[in-house]
Amino acid sequence: SKREIKMRKLDSTKVRPLKTEQLLHIEDHDFALRPGFGGSPIPVGIDVQVESIDSISEVDMDFTMTLYLRHYWKDERLSFRSNKNKSMTFDGRLIKKIWVPDVFFVHSKRSFIHDTTVENIMLRVYPDGNVLFSLRITVSAMCFMDFSRFPLDTQNCSLELESYAYNEDDLMLYWKHGNKSLSTDEQISLSQFFIEEFSASSGLAFYSSTGWYNRLFINFALRRHIFFFVLQSYFPAMLMVMLSWVSFWIDRRAVPARVSLGITTVLTMSTIMTGVSASMPQVSYIKAVDVYLWISFLFVFLSVIEYAAVNYLTTIEERKQLKKRGKASGMYSMDAVQAMAFDGCFHDTDVDMDLTPFPDPCEENETRASQTNISNEDTPRLKRKRSLKGNVGRIILQNNHVIDTYSRIIFPSVYIVFNFFYWGLYI
Repeated sequence: SKREIKMRKLDSTKVRPLKTEQLLHIEDHDFALRPGFGGSPIPVGIDVQVESIDSISEVDMDFTMTLYLRHYWKDERLSFRSNKNKSMTFDGRLIKKIWVPDVFFVHSKRSFIHDTTVENIMLRVYPDGNVLFSLRITVSAMCFMDFSRFPLDTQNCSLELESYAYNEDDLMLYWKHGNKSLSTDEQISLSQFFIEEFSASSGLAFYSSTGWYNRLFINFALRRHIFFFVLQSYFPAMLMVMLSWVSFWIDRRAVPARVSLGITTVLTMSTIMTGVSASMPQVSYIKAVDVYLWISFLFVFLSVIEYAAVNYLTTIEERKQLKKRGKASGMYSMDAVQAMAFDGCFHDTDVDMDLTPFPDPCEENETRASQTNISNEDTPRLKRKRSLKGNVGRIILQNNHVIDTYSRIIFPSVYIVFNFFYWGLYI
């Protein structure tokens, strides 16, 4: 009433309102209530400009985005007279004195309004009561990722906006300009992802205690760059598998060489697998990279098992030969390849080894006397100095086991088929 207004002016304890507040009639209305309280729901339009996607975390399953969030609504209580029909622009100091929509981010972990050098808030009021409210916000929100195809995956994430207090009976959220309400900076780029698309959509969310709420979605699809993982995981795994095949070309009696090569490749593959798992969340399902690394590890492991089988069968075969030769002569003569396994030196011919007897355990007592009578001559040492160019290849081919022969063909062929099937399935 006029009397209350007059008494308010005479009260010296009241702070005198600013000129802009007088123009907007802020002291004359209760802005704790929404515009049109008790009537139809107030429409609030939204548009978003994405400034940057700061980070994507697979371990935490979230993303961080910086954006400009703009609200549009009409509050006739803020209408004012203007001869030139010009709007008035304010900063964040006026926000606490008027009604603004209480939009929040669903599934948000943390967010903040930028405040350098002052709070990045803009309020623009038009003479007819239309209001534009703009914020610059950085928000981190959850993104439910599926890593079953990692690192050949595409992730679909969304940022969801919703009113916290007002359901659809009081407030109606909508995209101000439809699909064009969402805009992005052309320079947005990520180190591990390629942004395939941005899209805007809307829907409803139901809460059993409070009812239905309008919800807006900012959807974007991220496709992972694979080149980094090819260099860091796939290519080293390929090299380790191929390196394990070198064992098939080493003489079967060179035990230290083949065993050390097999163990080295197995340990290297374990290191590669551990490094990939350390940078990923501990999910309960198998990822695409796990399939590739475990199959590669299996190939490396089988190459070690292959030599174990070759060595075992070779030992059995030699025992049979030694028994036959022992029964015939009572003494065993080692050939060049056998001696190389024992003393680590290459022996050119079998003549060298005929002078180095190897007694049969069954006839050990009979052969001891004959072993002491054999003299070491200098002739074999001179023969060792011969050219090894042709003899090494001849000895390897003559003493090659049938399992090694087949392994040189089967292992590469199966691995090529596996790679062809793997890349065809996931790409």
